[in-house]
Amino acid sequence: MPSAQRIAIVGAGPAGFYTSDFLLRAGFEVDLYDLLPTPFGLVRFGVAPDHPKIKSVTRAYERTARHPSFRFFGGVELGADVRRAELLERYHAVVYATGTPTDNRLGIPGEERVGSHAATEFVAWYNGHPDHAEREFDLSAERAVVVGNGNVALDVARMLVLDPDELAPTDTADHAIEALAQARVREVVVLGRRGPAQAAFTNPELLELGELRRADVIVDPADVELDEHSAAWIASDAADAIHRRNVEILWEYAGRRPTGKSHRVVLRFLRSPLEILGDADDAVAGLRVVRNALEPDGRGGLRAVATGETEEIPCGLVLRSIGYRGVPIPEVPFDERRGLIRNDGGRVVEADGSPARGEYAVGWIKRGPSGVIGTNKKDAHETVDLLLADRDAGRLGEPDPELADGEAVAAWLEERIPHLVTWEGWKTIDAHERALGEPHSRPRVKLVRVPEMLDVAHGASAPR
Repeated sequence: MPSAQRIAIVGAGPAGFYTSDFLLRAGFEVDLYDLLPTPFGLVRFGVAPDHPKIKSVTRAYERTARHPSFRFFGGVELGADVRRAELLERYHAVVYATGTPTDNRLGIPGEERVGSHAATEFVAWYNGHPDHAEREFDLSAERAVVVGNGNVALDVARMLVLDPDELAPTDTADHAIEALAQARVREVVVLGRRGPAQAAFTNPELLELGELRRADVIVDPADVELDEHSAAWIASDAADAIHRRNVEILWEYAGRRPTGKSHRVVLRFLRSPLEILGDADDAVAGLRVVRNALEPDGRGGLRAVATGETEEIPCGLVLRSIGYRGVPIPEVPFDERRGLIRNDGGRVVEADGSPARGEYAVGWIKRGPSGVIGTNKKDAHETVDLLLADRDAGRLGEPDPELADGEAVAAWLEERIPHLVTWEGWKTIDAHERALGEPHSRPRVKLVRVPEMLDVAHGASAPR
């Protein structure tokens, strides 16, 4: 009979690791699962490669992984390799931390044209995600448009104009380094449907644009003029320091004179896409947008309303970065409208509104894609507090004691999944990637195909 209660966490990104840490501190045994052989999720495949300081958060996750009651099982697909019911038979609780890996759609004509992509796909491609390693992006156009006003939109814009020498010492996937070095993109237009006061950039990301080696930042002063509603909001106690500082930074950019650099990042506001235009080959040739005005939405906020004034922006590449959605997990309650696991503050809720005993959600799949990496720590704490309250009230799951035994769980997984990767297997992958990067003064050269990862994790040499 197990000596401690055992928890399964599905998803080894930041939310999964923060949840693991809190649960281990509370005396639970934790098994952390991931679909891929590699942990760290968004940190490995979402953070821009030229932001190594952000990636250093993995040191904290590695400390968590050294806890004697922690185990990692990579290469496990919930719904295919193992089922929800099978986990609930073996664990006192299951926590879903699977994130929101797909994108929202613009819902406009021409969105399927060649050269129109989700920013999530582009980010995953240059970060070496195995699902996107074979993708190809045509970067031969001189102008690209990024639709969205968050940090991911700025990451994408920056990656398109970085000097090859700035990319070379990063862990950008090799295939992307080569393609970006040959790219002909000279101008990236970043569009926001609302105004500068509502932009979701963080201050460091916005400031970073002004330090690009070979790109000027262009902001039309007319675009930074605040409407009366935005001006009143920025001046009120309701506005936070981040948004106020964003407006200041944008005014500073608007006052700059171009220095004649070879590339440009143009920030434009109060524009919404209407149609992606195409050429004879059905490839992207431009974007038709409408100018917006801001009006009170009746709930204390402002909404963008089309004025009817339109314009066309010639371009050959459109990347949408307008938010993310979760993917349903087989048999797990899912809210299709919101694209999240159906939950109440972190407790999973069945379709009839009743709580799913012993099941919880954490991170973006719980609350939606908001905040920065560290936001998931507070979110994990909230979910774990609910789990602890349910434990104290006797409301966790009741697995078969024999099935819940740690050795029995490991044996079951090894029989079911021959390619199972443990934490030791991941450390072998990690050492291999770092060794590949060392001769080139890079933090690592990522393996971007699952068979390569499995070969290394299990002691075979990875083909290069």
